Amino acid sequence: MKDAISRRDYLKKSLIGSAGVLVAPSIVPSTVFGKSAPSNKINIGQIGYGRIAGSHDLPETMKYDITRVISVSDVDTKRAQSGKEYVENWYTEKTGKKNYVKVKTYQDYREMLLDKDIDAVIISTPDHWHAQPAMEAAAAGKDIYLQKPTSLTVAEGRAMSDAIKKYDRILQVGTQQRSSPQFRIAAELVRNGRIGKLHTVKIGLPGDPSGPVAPEMEIPANLDYDMWLGSTPEAYYTEMRVHPQNDFSRPGWLRCEQFGAGMITGWGQHHIDSAHWGMDTEYTGPVEVEAIAQFPNYGLWDVHGDFMVKARYENEITMFISGGYPNGIRYEGTEGWIFVSRGSYVATASDPVSQANNNKALDASDPAILKSEIGANETKLYVSKEQHGNWLDCIQSRKMPISPAEMGHRTCTACLISHIAMKLPRKLYWDPSKEKFKNDDEANTMLSRPQRAPWGYENSTLLDSK
Repeated sequence: MKDAISRRDYLKKSLIGSAGVLVAPSIVPSTVFGKSAPSNKINIGQIGYGRIAGSHDLPETMKYDITRVISVSDVDTKRAQSGKEYVENWYTEKTGKKNYVKVKTYQDYREMLLDKDIDAVIISTPDHWHAQPAMEAAAAGKDIYLQKPTSLTVAEGRAMSDAIKKYDRILQVGTQQRSSPQFRIAAELVRNGRIGKLHTVKIGLPGDPSGPVAPEMEIPANLDYDMWLGSTPEAYYTEMRVHPQNDFSRPGWLRCEQFGAGMITGWGQHHIDSAHWGMDTEYTGPVEVEAIAQFPNYGLWDVHGDFMVKARYENEITMFISGGYPNGIRYEGTEGWIFVSRGSYVATASDPVSQANNNKALDASDPAILKSEIGANETKLYVSKEQHGNWLDCIQSRKMPISPAEMGHRTCTACLISHIAMKLPRKLYWDPSKEKFKNDDEANTMLSRPQRAPWGYENSTLLDSK
């Protein structure tokens, strides 16, 4: 490579090999260009501009000087334009330069993925549009920040994790509790025996309320509703099913099973991920799961309400999940307990946490437990100061991020099989290695869903089927 060649040209040439096949680009170290060189920036495309993108993912990413957001995609052109204005105004305020960056907008994120100037993408879309764009971004040589839950189904999650490995990409799951120190401290104390032998984990997680019947409405001209539905079945448009047209408040799709499983995956991926950290089960899953749940029998919103899940792991730890517990994670051992929560932290204004009852981030049966220091020869866990920053560091270093794809898939799987157990009135026996239920054909049919063409990763023209 000639000295005069720019990083951008290098990326262009390395993305497309001599045979026209997509290959993974290399990240050029900052020493090549100098810390402030424009070509040293990580160029980022934002896929989906809604509540979580505008209030969390973009501001948490753009605060790092190494980044430059250059494009925004959304099936709703009003939202794409709002994202463009947000990013451009943010850079103007930061730099004092009105035209510091000209953000491109796309209604179809697949067109964005063809832009070889983009090094990485943030995916902040509805749950049913997580795994497919992550896989396609990986195939296009982009690194990925993926909002949780990682997938709509277990089968889709397995395909996504395999694709990240195949294309050798850095994917960070947005389970940002991993970067909150109290969750790491709690997990370290538990794994180093400070409460004796761990036997029970209790996770507090609320259900969702039911909603009214929502009448059919005219599809807004600014929304590609067919693409928004994606691989899921056709359904008439009503604003309550999709997202508000005039603000960025909590969208209705979060409470529709067509697009996700409700709070068991919505917040469940956060808490179960953190619990798995302390349980040392991050790359496996339960071997037994059973559940009861209330489901609405009226109205548009049909995800689970009040519920209780019981899951047993091969290491004889039993996990209970219910809205009857305080929102957080309680580890119980033979010699005491530790409770951990987000405390006063919220990612969005609509986070379903009662701050009055959730302001103590770390507690224990004996305060001395929390003062215990982890010795040099004991288990010390991955330290990350902030989830997006850790992702950016790993893009540069090519090291494993704190919340990689396979770990996210395993956590999401625990959530999804819990949801399946809510639907079936019996104990289910899970094989974490085969990712199948034992001797239960009915339950195994629920590990995937039919994908409505032309949408869905099985129908994607951007993915190598070999």
